[in-house]
Amino acid sequence: MKEDELRKRTKAFALRVINLVEALPDNSIWRVIRNQLLRCGTSVGANYRAAKRAKSTADFISKMGTVEEEADESMYWMELIVEAGLMKEELVSDLYREADEILSMVVASIKTARKRK
Repeated sequence: MKEDELRKRTKAFALRVINLVEALPDNSIWRVIRNQLLRCGTSVGANYRAAKRAKSTADFISKMGTVEEEADESMYWMELIVEAGLMKEELVSDLYREADEILSMVVASIKTARKRK
């Protein structure tokens, strides 16, 4: 993976999350899910950028741990959207798969950093 690829993918992921959230209903119940998905989905890229500016390996690992948590949480909210019947799985599956791939890359980066530490 090229150095800049994950940065681009996490930013594109955030933009896709924004589009998904825009398609969700805006009522009192779904507003919570919309806001949670928007928060964590856009946080993935922002926290990845912060991790790239880490002051040490330990700082990098810590910040990447936050990226890992936010990507996983994004997947959780997408699962709820589908399981609650708000959207068909086909409409969310590609974005969900991207979150899973980002999560896998982040976990691999954390493991590599831990070995180097």
